[in-house]
Amino acid sequence: MEESKKKRTQVESGDKEIIYSKAIKAGKRIYYLDVKRNLKNDLFLALTESKKIQAKDDGHISFEKHKIFLYKEDFEKFMEGMADVMNYIKEHNGCFPGEGEDDTSGAVRPDTDD
Repeated sequence: MEESKKKRTQVESGDKEIIYSKAIKAGKRIYYLDVKRNLKNDLFLALTESKKIQAKDDGHISFEKHKIFLYKEDFEKFMEGMADVMNYIKEHNGCFPGEGEDDTSGAVRPDTDD
């Protein structure tokens, strides 16, 4: 009884059950790749960036999260775009961090709010 109430609450709140998950730890960030199921029973990908933030004044630790939902009809275009961008970086940077060079430039795209 309690479990069905929990599932109903998750669906009503928009928080879908995670079918499969992969966590990628990268310094102060953790990237979560969560496979979820929508109300039509289709699978989709929820990408979450969780960044650890420590307040300078009191040392309080919190997490800032950003989510992107990627639906099956967009998987192929997304992967093509990702491959294109990764190839560009590899061609213009020589290699990816962890493949011989350490990228500490901290470069940010000019059109971001960071």
